[in-house]
Amino acid sequence: MSGDQLIKHATAPVIDVVRGITPDQLGAATPCAQFDVRKLLNHLLYWGPSLEGAARKESVPPPTVPESEVDLPADWQPKLVAHLETLTASWSDPAAWEGTTHMGGPTEMPAALVGGMVVGEVIVHATDLARATGQNPEWDDEVLAYVYKDVEAGAQQGRDMGVYGPEVPVPADAPLLDRILGLTGREPR
Repeated sequence: MSGDQLIKHATAPVIDVVRGITPDQLGAATPCAQFDVRKLLNHLLYWGPSLEGAARKESVPPPTVPESEVDLPADWQPKLVAHLETLTASWSDPAAWEGTTHMGGPTEMPAALVGGMVVGEVIVHATDLARATGQNPEWDDEVLAYVYKDVEAGAQQGRDMGVYGPEVPVPADAPLLDRILGLTGREPR
């Protein structure tokens, strides 16, 4: 499965998770220590335009207001679903995965690397939201194998940058999603 096909398989369960979140769950803790549900939803909306722009080879900087000072909008659910649909459409173009692109700043990076990061980010954060809200999304094994390989290759760099926590040991025969979560510093269970 190519990258432009992976994004569709990655985001479909995420949209279901977003639609399954109720207002009374916004304060629930997620496996990502720095975010509760509200802050994680806000994080996804905050960085969304930069990730969409990267697919179009456009550098879309984040808003000038720091993420910590932005409140989750009242209409967060339809906005996040619309973002995920636009993100899917943008990264479904095979050209999005070719050449180089920017992810909100001036630094050029291989587009396939950024696309892989987008797929991984969507799945990991959707899992964070799902665990916090009692949901259980499922992804195609081929998508999870792609994300595992991508996360495994960049896990140490992610830890060095503070994006991932210390690795959580997970048995080698554990489900792929559990191994992905362990690499990112999350307790799979």
